Amino acid sequence: MQHLPIMTITLTMKEEWELWDEAEMNSLQNPEPDEFICQMPTLLGKGYMREIKVYPNLWLTIRDHEYHDDVLLKIPEWNHSLQFCVWLLGNTTDDTLISGAGVQRQFTLETPKFQRIVSIEIHMPPELLGTFFPTVDGEIPSQFSLLAKGDDWQTMLQLKKTTAINSVAQQIINCPYQGITKRMFLQARVLELIRLQLTPILAEQGELQPPPRLKPETIACIHHAREILRSRLENPPSILELAQMVGVSDRTLQRGFQELFGKTAFSYLSEKRMEWAEQLLRQGNMTIAEVGNRIGYSNLGHFAAAFKRRFGITPSQSLIGKKSVSGS
Repeated sequence: MQHLPIMTITLTMKEEWELWDEAEMNSLQNPEPDEFICQMPTLLGKGYMREIKVYPNLWLTIRDHEYHDDVLLKIPEWNHSLQFCVWLLGNTTDDTLISGAGVQRQFTLETPKFQRIVSIEIHMPPELLGTFFPTVDGEIPSQFSLLAKGDDWQTMLQLKKTTAINSVAQQIINCPYQGITKRMFLQARVLELIRLQLTPILAEQGELQPPPRLKPETIACIHHAREILRSRLENPPSILELAQMVGVSDRTLQRGFQELFGKTAFSYLSEKRMEWAEQLLRQGNMTIAEVGNRIGYSNLGHFAAAFKRRFGITPSQSLIGKKSVSGS
């Protein structure tokens, strides 16, 4: 049996946009104001993309399409808006993605042929977070500052998709209403989807932890221990020493950290030391080895591996680029 060669199409993002723009001219009539339905370019595959203006400056994109051939899409470095994405079919359907506003790195996206993609994307400027979740001064809440990086590298967060997220996404796709009722329905569901995706960020920062079962005096001791770790990143005490300093057992200290902050004392210390390392590298006054030694790594390879796990880039890339990737 003779095997046919596998066809792979390579496109730049600009080229794909141009194909979609051309296809839009021949697509279905727009069903409602501020809503556009575009059939996928026949050169690429079949399916459609719907774009709906839900709020001023907030657009909802619904995709349901598949490629005829394997496609390599070359994404350039560019200024990305804030985006919330949920996949129902194709790609990583177990995950959701938050792409923060900022500079997106260049990468290549590979999509196999005949893989049906069904997804929801919410596009918005990060300033809208200050409208949906207002503070006294009207600015973006500090908890979400990592999603508005300006000219710095954007923050990308890949989170596990929950049953609740999947349910809301399905409701958006299968919206049964028209006109103003449809707009109101989608506004409510879009905000709910954003809330569900932001919840893990708040939980990580200790804002949505359940009421602690610790005594008030014990809680005060755990917070004191956290402040000691923050002030002694270069020469931190051991867990036993730290427990003795604040007047609790090491077991209570560990349990208290987990209950109040959602992580162990060691994990908290490691996270803060890595953030400190990233700041030192950005300043550009120290070598990578000096930074590694400063935060307690005698092995340069171990430091580089831990740094990449935390930030997604190597220490040398952070040193050269001098762009923040920590989101702190």
